[in-house]
Amino acid sequence: MGATKLSYRLRVLSGARFSKLNEKLSYIHSISGRSKAWLLKDIIHCARKFGSGYNDYTTYHFWKLDDATRDTYITRFRSKALVTQMNDPEYVHFFDNKNEFDERFAEYEKRSFVDVESASDEEIREYFAGRDKTFAKMKDLSCGTGAEKLYMKDFRDADQFCAYVREKGFGVLEDVLENHPDLQEINPYCLNTVRMITLIGDDGKPYLFFAALKFGLEKRVVDVFGMHAPVDLETGICNYPFHSGETSLDRFYTEHPVTHKNVIGFKVPFWEEARELALRAAMEIPQVRYVGWDMAITPDGPAIIEGNNYSSYDYMQLPKQSDSTIGVIPDILKIVPSYKYK
Repeated sequence: MGATKLSYRLRVLSGARFSKLNEKLSYIHSISGRSKAWLLKDIIHCARKFGSGYNDYTTYHFWKLDDATRDTYITRFRSKALVTQMNDPEYVHFFDNKNEFDERFAEYEKRSFVDVESASDEEIREYFAGRDKTFAKMKDLSCGTGAEKLYMKDFRDADQFCAYVREKGFGVLEDVLENHPDLQEINPYCLNTVRMITLIGDDGKPYLFFAALKFGLEKRVVDVFGMHAPVDLETGICNYPFHSGETSLDRFYTEHPVTHKNVIGFKVPFWEEARELALRAAMEIPQVRYVGWDMAITPDGPAIIEGNNYSSYDYMQLPKQSDSTIGVIPDILKIVPSYKYK
């Protein structure tokens, strides 16, 4: 490893809040039986050798694994390296900005929207008059930050709605999609989505690399930080327990905690259509080769919600969601042999 990379990794590790690090050490100690001194030394070793932070170390149960196995995991710094190598920064604005994404991927979204920045007040008032609810998003924020589900009945008239949208600084208004009945039965409180990760290989072809079904928790209006499980790419079935969105905690679900519906063995409706849609979308901007798509499954079929050019990597290799302890690096290398992760 080059001196610059090592210096950066240690700088990040040393910049971690001591209270948070100590909290993690206490948690790992409680479930592993290892001393805090041993764990701290091992965390530093893994940071130097595998580019992992203490959250990676906790999430993947690195204290149980030997170095050869640890080396198969994509970690914080290896994820950054993959994004840097695969995604041309000149084109990521299409994914970072919600209004630009909606314009470019309109045919994949299957819903109407308004670009608030470019729309006139009259266009916003017309949008208000044509529907009973909308999903309002900030232009360039992620993880549902600042997003609101707005109901037109809560506003006196179109003028009040327009003023609220302007005052809040929303970037886009999008029609609300509905869950397929099978998903609605599990969690009716938000639009539940499938995260579908695509890679454009060194051969120039698109590949669906990983997929996870996400259900919202605690009656939130978005499924961010909910529960998720990998989807078998051939069958569309979730064969493993669902994991908490806080992946550094060992919290698993075999049923939805609000509706108490069983989730093991759930089959994603319209799975073949969703796969085909993700692979087509992957080639829309081939300069961005690594994308995490959020896919809604509606009563009429799949529809893309958004694409993430810096997709979360942690839930691709979680404990209890695979029959193996091997990480995903070997599978990435089959598609992208040029991937430089060390």
